[in-house]
Amino acid sequence: MERTLAYSRDQVVEEQKRFILRVYNWMTSGLCVTGFVAYYVSLSDFLLGLIHGNPVIFFGLILAELGLVFYLASAVMRMSAQTAMITFLGYAALNGLTFSFIFIAYTQSSIASAFLVTAGTFGAMSVYGYTTKKDLTSWGGFFFMGLIGIIIASFVNMFLQSSMIYWLTTYAGVLVFVGLTAYDTQKIKEMNILGNEGTDEDTKEAISGALRLYLDFINLFLMILRIMGGSRSD
Repeated sequence: MERTLAYSRDQVVEEQKRFILRVYNWMTSGLCVTGFVAYYVSLSDFLLGLIHGNPVIFFGLILAELGLVFYLASAVMRMSAQTAMITFLGYAALNGLTFSFIFIAYTQSSIASAFLVTAGTFGAMSVYGYTTKKDLTSWGGFFFMGLIGIIIASFVNMFLQSSMIYWLTTYAGVLVFVGLTAYDTQKIKEMNILGNEGTDEDTKEAISGALRLYLDFINLFLMILRIMGGSRSD
């Protein structure tokens, strides 16, 4: 608090803007890595067969993703800045390997359309979260519980194979990740520690924030792709 009082309001605002820009830059870098890897894999019949034709490898990659994202989220501030950067980009690359399925399942035009809608929706909600004076703390618990409900319902539906549950979880997922985008943006803005700009700690804070927004964007994109996506089999 004493460090904050030494700054004028304009200085605080400007430093927060620079911090959130670094967060967005890291998030965009992660999305670019994921997109590049996914597209590259989709061009190789060998890699597609290796990843999506072998359940052991596919589910091994899923487990590796889960382990890496939980590790990064919990330990990022204890890592060196370089390790945090490599881990984040490595996680994004792993996602690209498994997400290559979208280039098999959907047409490129529907992927592009879903991406543009996601980018617009995400951008609007992120701007809202950054600029609003309203405290969005209550949103966090509400949407987190919604996310837990979606995960449970999706798991149950693996056995039920109900189209109604599938579409309910899809539309609910859109609402949840739209809300989480605004909530996470506000929390990331508030987590900026004034005075450590340019330090390793600042870099790790930016990567931590980028991971949260990256996950919001990816999951929102997948939900919107379900709704808008034109299947190659159609």
